[in-house]
Amino acid sequence: MNQQFPNIPNDLSAFWMPFSANRQFKKAPRFLVAAKDMHYTSADGRKILDGTAGLWCVNAGHARPKIVEAIQRQAEELDYAPAFQMAHPKVFELANRLIDIAPKGMEHVFFTNSGSESVETALKIALAYHRAKGDGSRFRLIGRERGYHGVNFGGISVGGIVPNRKMFGTLLTGVDHLPHTHLPKRNAFTRGVPEHGVELADELERIVGLHDASTIAAVIVEPVAGSTGVILPPKGYLKRLREICTKHGILLIFDEVITGYGRLGTPFAADYFDVQPDIVVTAKGLTNGVIPMGAVMVTAEIHDAFMHGPEHMIEFFHGYTYSGNPMAAACGLATLETYKDEGLLTRGAELAPYWEDALHSLRDAPYVIDVRNIGLVGAIELEPIAGAPTKRAFSAFIKAFESGLLIRTTGDIIALSPPLIVEKTHIDQIVDGLRTILNTIE
Repeated sequence: MNQQFPNIPNDLSAFWMPFSANRQFKKAPRFLVAAKDMHYTSADGRKILDGTAGLWCVNAGHARPKIVEAIQRQAEELDYAPAFQMAHPKVFELANRLIDIAPKGMEHVFFTNSGSESVETALKIALAYHRAKGDGSRFRLIGRERGYHGVNFGGISVGGIVPNRKMFGTLLTGVDHLPHTHLPKRNAFTRGVPEHGVELADELERIVGLHDASTIAAVIVEPVAGSTGVILPPKGYLKRLREICTKHGILLIFDEVITGYGRLGTPFAADYFDVQPDIVVTAKGLTNGVIPMGAVMVTAEIHDAFMHGPEHMIEFFHGYTYSGNPMAAACGLATLETYKDEGLLTRGAELAPYWEDALHSLRDAPYVIDVRNIGLVGAIELEPIAGAPTKRAFSAFIKAFESGLLIRTTGDIIALSPPLIVEKTHIDQIVDGLRTILNTIE
């Protein structure tokens, strides 16, 4: 073991880290060894203010008592139960609790283990639904440029982030993409949802005209695109997508892996934008990031389309060994209780104006070319270094960690999404820290 930090191995070579610059990290590792409420503790004993809710997931803050206790009790009571042709009570209870807070129209839940698996499940449900209705010609899936829908083959096929796609062959066939809604020349430094760009939704009509609606199964979008750098939908954009999908019999899937569970100041983005999708994809905040779990919520119409034929037959040939795992279900129940007890699903709405003002105070900081915000999500876009894209933001990330602040960067964009227990003093620390950092990087 490492003599300076006894909890850290001397040899870091075996672990191939995900979405990481492995060689850079292993030369100068950044280890987190503990966490509580709004802070991590680094290996050298420093407090690190969590400006990203872990990875968009620790919405209730770290090491929350109800969640910790629920996991401890569940481990003693029932550690695992088969997910196929068997069940345990808590997974049904969790499904009921989820439907209680779900967007309008959602009545059934299919459990997975991650956002990526939730996306794959939603896409398969959409394809199988049309086939169950005798409409099997609907096989096309429509995603969006710069969209992020996890890293499985279905997700990267409908997703639109180039580095996630370019090395993995032809991906799924029959996939097309809407344009993204990032219009910096028209919408830079907008506070909240931008005014310009609703017409981009009409590109769906062009795609329908190209392929014919009879071949299109579903459209999948993030209401707010998070991992690509917090790209917001223009006013009326999501409603227009809903109208076009309804007109042509196309399912609308909202990927709410990031926006779900209070991130926008409402339980889900569907509530915030007052748009009813056919399928909602969730994960992350469902269990506060503590135990992997995802959930796909669907309407009764979609669910019931499968409930035909002999009752002893499997209706939908899909699922995972850990679907609705007892430990994850107990964690999910305790997470939802914590959200309810502390009003966290709507707390973001109260803090959003303060958050917005704080972020936009960075408008005149060095290298800042745009600031975007909605709910308790924010993005600070930086001017790239000529010939070295991403380097400026990565330098800010390193300096932030060294100064006691955890941020997230994607390209040359700093993305922020603090736990929903954040206080105004924490917001001040985040923004003041970023201002100092931007004044010191090159």
